[in-house]
Amino acid sequence: MTSDLFTGAGLADAQAAARAQTLRAELHRYAHAYYVLDAPLVPDAEYDRLYQELEALESRHPELRTPDSPTQRVIGAVLDGFAEVRHAVPMLSIRTETDTTAAGAQAFDARVRKELGLSVEAAALAYAVELKFDGLAINLRYEHGVLVQAATRGDGEMGEDVTHNIRTIGQIPLRLIGNAPEVLEVRGEVYIRRDDFETMNERQRAAGDKTFVNPRNAAAGAVRQLDSRIAAQRPLSFFAYGLGEVRGWPLLEEAEATHSGVIDALAAFGLPVNADRDVVQGADGLVAFHARIAAARDGLPFDIDGVVYKVNRLADQRRLGFVSREPRWAVAHKYPAQEQMTTVLDIDVQVGRTGKLTPVAKLAPVFVGGVTVSNATLHNEDETRRKDVRVGDTVIVRRAGDVIPEVVDVVRERRPAELQSAEPFDLYKRLGGVCPVCGSHIAREEGEADWRCTGGLFCAAQRKQALLHYAQRRAMDIEGLGDKIVEQLVDSQQVRTLADLYALRAEDLAALDRMGEKSAVKLVAAIAASKAPALNRFLFGLGIRHVGEQTAKDLARHFGSLEAVMGATEEQFLQVPDVGPVVAQSLAAFFAEAHNREVIAALLAAGLAPSHTAPAAAASSSGFAGKTFVLTGTLPSMSREDAQARIEAAGGKVSGSVSKKTYAVVAGAEAGSKLTKAQELGIPVWDEAALVAALAQDAQGT
Repeated sequence: MTSDLFTGAGLADAQAAARAQTLRAELHRYAHAYYVLDAPLVPDAEYDRLYQELEALESRHPELRTPDSPTQRVIGAVLDGFAEVRHAVPMLSIRTETDTTAAGAQAFDARVRKELGLSVEAAALAYAVELKFDGLAINLRYEHGVLVQAATRGDGEMGEDVTHNIRTIGQIPLRLIGNAPEVLEVRGEVYIRRDDFETMNERQRAAGDKTFVNPRNAAAGAVRQLDSRIAAQRPLSFFAYGLGEVRGWPLLEEAEATHSGVIDALAAFGLPVNADRDVVQGADGLVAFHARIAAARDGLPFDIDGVVYKVNRLADQRRLGFVSREPRWAVAHKYPAQEQMTTVLDIDVQVGRTGKLTPVAKLAPVFVGGVTVSNATLHNEDETRRKDVRVGDTVIVRRAGDVIPEVVDVVRERRPAELQSAEPFDLYKRLGGVCPVCGSHIAREEGEADWRCTGGLFCAAQRKQALLHYAQRRAMDIEGLGDKIVEQLVDSQQVRTLADLYALRAEDLAALDRMGEKSAVKLVAAIAASKAPALNRFLFGLGIRHVGEQTAKDLARHFGSLEAVMGATEEQFLQVPDVGPVVAQSLAAFFAEAHNREVIAALLAAGLAPSHTAPAAAASSSGFAGKTFVLTGTLPSMSREDAQARIEAAGGKVSGSVSKKTYAVVAGAEAGSKLTKAQELGIPVWDEAALVAALAQDAQGT
């Protein structure tokens, strides 16, 4: 779009009038979808662009400015089903400074100084500076310290009564602390933290429900629910930042009363206020605050889209007054938008380090959230289908903080005609049923959202994770083989499979960063020592999905040898105590994958020899067989791990919690709630001596 078209310069009157009418219609439609339906059609940046174009047209052609123009009102509407509330003091919007550079702050300071008639030599003005939260504005009315009403902004004059929903927000006090005014209307923002939002969306995905577009709309949707139980399920938060009607508060009558003082007083009343606020001096102070928050923005636990500057002295605010229903004494200074529109060029599938297959949208590059984005996650096949993302679609992309850029919605009104009848995304068909990295089969367990590669040990995408899991203390216990070393070994192609570990020489390792000659010799020795592992440790080290330490022990005890485990069928796995259908299916799929068997064969060829274990049938004669023990406190001479190993070697099991099925609790010093529960249930309590005696007696077969 040319600058002439944007400003209206050079347009004939008829053309300008037609363009203004079109812009008003578009903005009204987008505003209705956003504020009333909670279903935005375009990102904020697109709305702002059209709004600024209309503003510029009306500035150049004042005769086009109509009472129903979006530039002449606070946008919003009262929803059907809520009682109307007339605001005693209108909830007006503040002017937005869209120049995101230092010039935006300097221009505001210059305007304020001019309106106050300050000379160039006059001292710098004090400004209260705070964050511009990305949520829903709310007015809380307290009478004699008790919350009596909560209302949305609505159209600024009339809002809707949402008291029943606001009461569900634990941060908002139902009664103020201390000596509150006769009437105190507190204005602030309802929002959702980023971590809460991600958790909520993950829960929605897991349940197969629709995910939310962004935290702001999720918060707005919750506040506007007719059923407060729904609002109570949303993780809503609140920050106070201003006042509405006030009666009987002497603080406001003080000659030197300030906005920052008001916020401090609200905090003293027990209202939540944000700590990222300050009082700064002049334009330099505004510029510095804007830059500081920009640098910290990605690390904030919630979304903001700018900062707010307010003249601090209330007396100066009254002198400055309002223009066009906006205060002259305040401005919102924006940052680059965190949502933008772009086009999907392709849909790729990436393999994560645990084998998870994630569809990723390849995008026409777009600048969003301060960086250029060309890839955005689609999470999984179900989510891609739910959003109905197709190659060629125009989509809304969001990037906020450290969150991976994601496609949040499709702009369906911009979908090309040839895509209308296209088939929904099919991950299995797209990949031909095999992993794009290693060619192993892909599988999706019943009830799971994610497809996964079954070639865990073989797949290059999973290699680093497989090595770290294999080397950990509870598996093969290869001391010294940590993250940094594994990363270098894999990246340098020295280790491509687990078996390659056993061919490493000290001189190879000594050349790595952070690895001296002595450390290299020790690591080679640790690798060599892992060649004779207990069978259960080896099975756990293979990283089979759903097979933890206890299941590995159950498998080793039941089958007795690696050969027997590898030769078992799904039905035979189901015969193992505590192994259910999901674990049995995962085991059968793992050992049925030729690539995994090849890796195990290579390990055996490298000299690995997992020890055999006495099968369950032989162990059944033990007095510990089938009995469950719980360990608590600190034992005098053995660690909990040692005690657990000795119990399990005798055929027993060790659980982390006490129940009626617990045979005995072995308690040491500083035993806690587990001992108390055992006593309540009448379960025998042993000390270390009793455990050692029982083990010795069992070993003698008496």
